[in-house]
Amino acid sequence: MPRYTLRQLECFVAVAERGSIAAAAASLHLSASAVAGAVNELERIFGAQLTVRRKAHGVAMTPSGSYVLDRARGLLHSAEDLSLHAADAGGELRGTLMLGCYMTLAPTVLARLIDEYSRRYPLVDLDFFDGSQQEVQERLLSGRIDLAIAYDVSLPPGLERLGLFDVTPSLVLAAGHPLADRQEISLAELADEPMILLDVKPSRENTMMMYASAGIQPSIRFRTTDYEVTRSLVARGMGYAVLVQQPASAQSYEGRELVVRPIRQDISSVNVSLVWPAAVQSSQCARAMVELAAELYADGVGAS
Repeated sequence: MPRYTLRQLECFVAVAERGSIAAAAASLHLSASAVAGAVNELERIFGAQLTVRRKAHGVAMTPSGSYVLDRARGLLHSAEDLSLHAADAGGELRGTLMLGCYMTLAPTVLARLIDEYSRRYPLVDLDFFDGSQQEVQERLLSGRIDLAIAYDVSLPPGLERLGLFDVTPSLVLAAGHPLADRQEISLAELADEPMILLDVKPSRENTMMMYASAGIQPSIRFRTTDYEVTRSLVARGMGYAVLVQQPASAQSYEGRELVVRPIRQDISSVNVSLVWPAAVQSSQCARAMVELAAELYADGVGAS
């Protein structure tokens, strides 16, 4: 039988997340000595130093501490899940779920999933975070979100995944562009024209790899981290863009017309996936979201 307690794990996780004994104690409404004692006892039980405590510099995790931290979060999550469902086994699903999403996928994939999930499981406290893929990954690995919707590109190891659908980059032009009437356009035909680059990871890396594979150096005029700013600049004729996600409306925010055209060469598709840490036991709420996503995207098509 384990000699450690859930309270000791809770104190340890709080110290890791808050960065100091004092901050952890305040968040748990305990004394600093009680929190320090819980961490000391865990280190004694495990026979390993989990933290490095530096006066005026807070607490840092050792490699052993990082290993224990990931599993401690999973155990605490499972314990909370058990307490929520033991009293009304077979009843309606309840609990909490934090979903993360890469920002350009949020208007379509995220909106569809949370809408349907909320209808099916109204007692679950569902919230979400949308941001860059790097921000989403960091929150997922630190336990601040349960699941994440992301492009399956350069993802860190240790993640389970459910593939939802594949998407292929397309060229976006102003409606008045000389090539707008073409059914498809090659990258070479636009190589000398100004490009508006969506400068966020992994969109940036995927676009630049595509050009490198074609032996072309794009002429980048503007870089932006905002998807709609990219489309607005293109709609005003300031350049073209390569984008993966395409909204239903072929207009910018200003109401200016855009055209989307396939790229005339062999372009690799990108998979959109739902991912979660393999080392953490998923809660019932998280498993329900995975099952819902598998159902909604069973045909491998991104449109709702």
